[in-house]
Amino acid sequence: MPNDDRPTVWSSEQGDLRKKTAKPAAAAAVSLPPQQQTVYLHRDAKGRGGKAVTVLKGLVLSEADLTSLAKALKQACGSGGTIKDGLIEIQGEQREKIGEVLRKLGYKVKIAGG
Repeated sequence: MPNDDRPTVWSSEQGDLRKKTAKPAAAAAVSLPPQQQTVYLHRDAKGRGGKAVTVLKGLVLSEADLTSLAKALKQACGSGGTIKDGLIEIQGEQREKIGEVLRKLGYKVKIAGG
């Protein structure tokens, strides 16, 4: 049997223990109220074939709250979007429209970038 750098994998009565270590860190996210948060709206087009997206940064929300906010913003803009690495991405140059919606919800908004 060849000697390689991969560790020996085994399971116990509780199952594969490697997968259980990452879950508590993700579940620890707690949402802050909108009045305590400042949202930064960036325009980004890198790696998208020149098409612009609006990226929301600086949000401290749980996964469920992030999903519901993204859905509301997509409906307000009439465009698609996604959540990647805790950031909301909305298709198109939508910073002004998203800023208005977020201000109505109580967030402090800063438009950043070019």
